[in-house]
Amino acid sequence: MGAIDIVSYFLILGLLLAAVRVVTTSNVIHAAISLVFTLAITAVIFLLLSAEFVGMVVVLVYIGAVIVLFLFGIMITRAPLGQNAELDNEKNKTLGLVISLSIFALFSYVIINSFDGKMNITEGTSTQVLGEILLTRFVYPFEIVSFVLLAALIGGITLARKDNALIDEDQV
Repeated sequence: MGAIDIVSYFLILGLLLAAVRVVTTSNVIHAAISLVFTLAITAVIFLLLSAEFVGMVVVLVYIGAVIVLFLFGIMITRAPLGQNAELDNEKNKTLGLVISLSIFALFSYVIINSFDGKMNITEGTSTQVLGEILLTRFVYPFEIVSFVLLAALIGGITLARKDNALIDEDQV
């Protein structure tokens, strides 16, 4: 077992601890910060697996944009800071645990059985190959996803403006 293996095990342990903290904390700010750690460790793991493009997308899109959006949403909506009893749903924790472990088992089975012990070696770097695939074979689904994200952004802005209009009317 080499140094990379030891580092990988520590990263996976940190990833699991941060992910558990995201879903078990009842403090919204702590959950968002734990999510940042979870995504950062995920990006490092992708970099260790030579998936540079995916690792950088995780850093730029998820950590750089989505987490900032979460934090702004928390600040704008005046979410309660500190412990929140409404976020602690004791009665559904067992059901959530069973469902999440079932999904994990299903995905693990599919991933383990999909490779058949064969590695597909292609010419060029993984970023180059991924870029060529995205902009040739998968260009239409890639563009459809961008329109769906744009629609979600417009919907979020519309909902936020309606909520702000209600708040302004109540304060007057």
